[in-house]
Amino acid sequence: MAWQAQRSQRVNTDYSERLAQAAVDRLRYHVSYNGAYIPIGYPNGDVPSNIGVCTDTVIRSYRRLGVDLQRLVHEDISRAFYSYPNLPKWGLQGPDTNIDHRRVHNLKVFFTRHGQRLPVTGNPTDYRPGDLVTWSLGGDQEHIGIVVDQRSPADPRRFMIVHNIGQGEKLEDVLFKMPITGHYRYFPGSRQPQLASIQY
Repeated sequence: MAWQAQRSQRVNTDYSERLAQAAVDRLRYHVSYNGAYIPIGYPNGDVPSNIGVCTDTVIRSYRRLGVDLQRLVHEDISRAFYSYPNLPKWGLQGPDTNIDHRRVHNLKVFFTRHGQRLPVTGNPTDYRPGDLVTWSLGGDQEHIGIVVDQRSPADPRRFMIVHNIGQGEKLEDVLFKMPITGHYRYFPGSRQPQLASIQY
């Protein structure tokens, strides 16, 4: 079945490239950072297009490819509520379609359960376009961005990141600027073996 493995690899590579391009396309929009809790529709719900947080960059990039992370995360949390974190400040009694998919902690669990969780390393060549990276901002605050197919001027082995860390969506060389807490690949419909259980 070598040809099937090769075909799967080609499909995943193509998907990674399209996700990376969708992230770069986000740079055409003016988005102000706003982390307010906002009731939204379901499925395919979104906060107003001129605002967002780091997770909205990921959500909107996948949605450009026809993938609704709001629905997918909600369905998974509904099936496995206690597999997901419930920080004391959240006080959750059950799934919430308005916010669950917009939390980095939840996306980490979802990508671990349904995608591929990769080792966190200090080797820039381990991080490829279309990969998802999470970082610690201190305490229980986490951040997420998408690796894209544009190389760092400082180190051509290192790809740049599209993310929103308080100043709107930007393309920046920040892969190793913060402590990395997670490294993922997610191709909908192409389940990959997960690694060790997730750490919060």
